[in-house]
Amino acid sequence: MTGAPPGASQSTESAARPSPGGHTPVMLREVLAALSPRDGAIYVDGTFGAGGYAEAILDAADCRVWGIDRDRAAVTQGQAMARRYGERLTVIQGRFGVMDRLLGEREVTAVDGIALDIGVSSMQLEDAERGFSFRADGPLDMRMTPEGEDAGPSAAEVVNDLPEAELAEVISRYGEERRARQVARAIVAARRERPIERTAHLAEIVRKAVRRGAKGGAKGRHRGIDPATRTFQALRIYVNDELGELDRGLRAAERLLAPGGRLAVVSFHSLEDRAVKSFLRERASAGARGSRHRPETPTPERRDPTFRPLTRGACRPGRTECEANPRARSARMRAAERTAAPAWDTPRTGGAPAQRGAPAQGNAR
Repeated sequence: MTGAPPGASQSTESAARPSPGGHTPVMLREVLAALSPRDGAIYVDGTFGAGGYAEAILDAADCRVWGIDRDRAAVTQGQAMARRYGERLTVIQGRFGVMDRLLGEREVTAVDGIALDIGVSSMQLEDAERGFSFRADGPLDMRMTPEGEDAGPSAAEVVNDLPEAELAEVISRYGEERRARQVARAIVAARRERPIERTAHLAEIVRKAVRRGAKGGAKGRHRGIDPATRTFQALRIYVNDELGELDRGLRAAERLLAPGGRLAVVSFHSLEDRAVKSFLRERASAGARGSRHRPETPTPERRDPTFRPLTRGACRPGRTECEANPRARSARMRAAERTAAPAWDTPRTGGAPAQRGAPAQGNAR
């Protein structure tokens, strides 16, 4: 474990406990150490899922927790936990990218800590009918909000409707798949024969394309992971606009956290971690300063830091946790404490995230 937050021992391994639903929260010890729950405080579990972080925070202090999840199934399941904790826990359906608005509507304008576990939950992966995983056949959906006005195109619609070049861009950008063009070409050829509507069908197409392209070069690129992994990841991120949601969520957290409030973000792949790292690095540094030749003046470039890092780089799970929970192996946590400076009102630099239905050109964040 590296870069441990204050309160987390570097000599002890990560320990996590299953929630009532059987889900094991990743890097629970590190998240709790970063948030340092205290009596009377207010916390947000912005990616509620099975409620693992929320439960641990509530058990650590006599505090109040707001759970947020865009998945109606997670919110429904969370009601049983809410009944157990009474008024100390409230679970609401919505996106963490607008958490400040969701809580503002409930007369909560500042909180003392926010936990985010980015990406798909174990519950979603294990439910074949949701279409997130290639390990069991199911409808090719992948939407975290499959119903209602918030529901966008499914993964099946994306693979059957996007032009080949755009499909290759999605797979390359969000899956970091080196053979994205071969995969997109194979998908387009297969959909001419019949629509791609099942996870097993898509996985078979992708595996053949990747293995065929791997002959004679780049050995080991996919060793240890299923060749379909990167394409499924790309489609999931694209369908749910996950990087855009993460960007909005980080800025919402900046607006919502009280001075001294803490943010802990657990991510599972380089695109997510890169976005969190970039945001916190930017927010922790002051903008351009004046000199004796050019006095300081209030400009958009001169902003006071809004976060103070709590870790040296990313904090990683310990060996014991990785052995007990393989999902933890790729996890990274970054944590920071809110300063008293006003929130930055403009989006961070580096370009806006690609919007669903319109893949961005150029390099990923």
